[in-house]
Amino acid sequence: MRGTSRRKPTLMPLVALAALGLAVTLPVLSTSVHAASPVAYATVTVRSGDTVWSLAERGTAAGGDVQATVDQILAANHLAGADLTVGQHLRIPR
Repeated sequence: MRGTSRRKPTLMPLVALAALGLAVTLPVLSTSVHAASPVAYATVTVRSGDTVWSLAERGTAAGGDVQATVDQILAANHLAGADLTVGQHLRIPR
């Protein structure tokens, strides 16, 4: 039995497998999904004298950014400009 050599098992395959597992799972665990909070809307009917700015001022909290609300109104209602017609229904963010 002197001519047969027996290899000792090593931990190298186990270490390689563990490293591969970490390489795959760590990026997945470190990422988090940030979903935008849902926006609630009120529906407003345009009256004579209403402008997008005046509607935005009414819908913006004290100290809030009225221009940002104007942009949200334009986007939510798919408006290319600020032209409104009496009787038009608009979604205004709350």
